[in-house]
Amino acid sequence: MTRERPDQPTILRFWKPCGVLSQFRDADGRPTIKDFVDVASDVYPVGRLDKDSEGLLLLTNDPRLTKHLLEPKFGHPRTYLVQVEHIPGEEALQKLRKGVSIKTGRTKPAEVRLLEDEPDLPPRDPPIRYRENVPTAWLEMTLTEGKNRQVRRMTAAVQHPTLRLVRAAIGPITTDGLLPGEAQNLTDTEQSALYKMLKLENK
Repeated sequence: MTRERPDQPTILRFWKPCGVLSQFRDADGRPTIKDFVDVASDVYPVGRLDKDSEGLLLLTNDPRLTKHLLEPKFGHPRTYLVQVEHIPGEEALQKLRKGVSIKTGRTKPAEVRLLEDEPDLPPRDPPIRYRENVPTAWLEMTLTEGKNRQVRRMTAAVQHPTLRLVRAAIGPITTDGLLPGEAQNLTDTEQSALYKMLKLENK
């Protein structure tokens, strides 16, 4: 996949399926992005989702974009749909919003809301393992930082372990219209919105 205009950077949105590594090669032969997307050798994923997490990854050959998306000083919103064990009460939600202590330090304030309805998502393969008589709930969490396994560690810190984790958006770019394993070039409008969020010139 390439953009029509050679002077424009390549930027794709990709729905990483569960069980797939956020890289193009693996010495142990585990599934990687390469099994789903055919891109030029200079295109790399920006950031990571752990193997058991799903959802949006951006792939690009623009080093400016990569730098601004990865460096902590250029914080930007990342939105996740999170299925957790049990139904979080207001006290747990407030702790997540204010910040909790995890292995890598205290998290920054976050936007967290309990969803009334289960989000419309494709089934996970493999499905999560349900436990009889253990209710589950869905949260929408928007963070401005990307510590290692942060969402999972945050929900564990308030005694609501994560069962399923889907990154639904990075700033203005979402998974809308994608299925697991699919990739699409950003439209010019999407690319402009992404660069505007990061205060970068859209060359």
